[in-house]
Amino acid sequence: MMEVSEAVAAVLREASPFEPQAIPLMDALGLVLAEDVHADADSPPFDKSLVDGFAVRLADCVTPLPVIETVSAGQVPTRSLDHPAAIQIMTGAPLPVGAEAVVPVELTSEQTDANGIQQVSVPIKVASWKLSTNILRRGASTKRGDLVVAAGSELRPQELGALAEYGRSRVTVRRRPRVAVLATGDELVPVEQTPGPGQIRNSNETMLCAQLHRAGAEPVPLGIARDERAHLRERIDIGLQVDMLVLSGGVSMGEKDLVPAELASAGVRQVFHKANVKPGKPIWFGVLERAPNSRTLVFGLPGNPVSSLVCFELFVRPALRRMMGVFPAESVAVKARLTAPHATKGDRPTYQPARLEWRADGPIVTAIPWVGSSDLRATVAANSMALFPVGDQTYAAGNVVDVIAW
Repeated sequence: MMEVSEAVAAVLREASPFEPQAIPLMDALGLVLAEDVHADADSPPFDKSLVDGFAVRLADCVTPLPVIETVSAGQVPTRSLDHPAAIQIMTGAPLPVGAEAVVPVELTSEQTDANGIQQVSVPIKVASWKLSTNILRRGASTKRGDLVVAAGSELRPQELGALAEYGRSRVTVRRRPRVAVLATGDELVPVEQTPGPGQIRNSNETMLCAQLHRAGAEPVPLGIARDERAHLRERIDIGLQVDMLVLSGGVSMGEKDLVPAELASAGVRQVFHKANVKPGKPIWFGVLERAPNSRTLVFGLPGNPVSSLVCFELFVRPALRRMMGVFPAESVAVKARLTAPHATKGDRPTYQPARLEWRADGPIVTAIPWVGSSDLRATVAANSMALFPVGDQTYAAGNVVDVIAW
């Protein structure tokens, strides 16, 4: 039986990053960029106004100035400030040649002279302003050729926006893994069906597909496999056609725990079976070599829903991250202070559903009461899992423990 760290290392040895491929920018949210992207132009591409107001030369701001032009965003000035005058300008509009500052409209007053010419008066203090007040100069943010987003960056909304600014309608990334999800067990019925005696609804499929979506993968739900070899093998064979197959149930020691044997029959090489973890001890992991440079990773998760949830976060998510090129691939724990005393006992490290919160003086965590690995309802109040090592021990409020966020 492997320790968790050994099992994660074994998973990551078998998981390899996908080859980069170009996809539309709008499809790249959550993926990892596989190339450096450099700016194809300065940003901003021209000197521009930061406010609605009047572009002026500072030395001219001692008398009312004639307004010789109005420039809106998207327009280009046709006049220059080569004599005492002002040009009305909107936020984001290109600056006229000769402009040294922009006076916000709320600081000005407008009038018309005897000849019907619009004039603007500005406070006398404007003459002593610094050059470029309320002006963003060309290239102030980025120069042409500067690195915009580095290879290895996870593409969040802000990275997508930056890439769009520099004309990248397609980007080179490592694609999303396609992951088949197969729930096993004669006791399972579809979610929309009322369970009969001894039956339960198939909640694991919904939960695991949601975890896959959140991890950036593409789930392929396969429904329910009965505890019957032919039907189970048929479903397994379908699931082995994609990048990863995640099963729930059928991996323990019962008479109808048929998953390991049927996976072996399908040619899946077992890497490990069982890990020193609570919940989730029966976790199974293996690999099918489908063709040169083509393989399917296979996870057999325990059927109890909290066990499936925890094992997904500990073992499946790191494999997905490695395949998509995310670094580090392993789940990273944070140190958090317990908000209340907590007693543990047992011969395995326990990953307890918990509530992680961030306070001004650091993260705090509250262990969520639960009645075991079938108590999925308890996890609704959780957003993480707190690690409590082996042994009978009572932790005091304020003790620091490792926490992995979900």
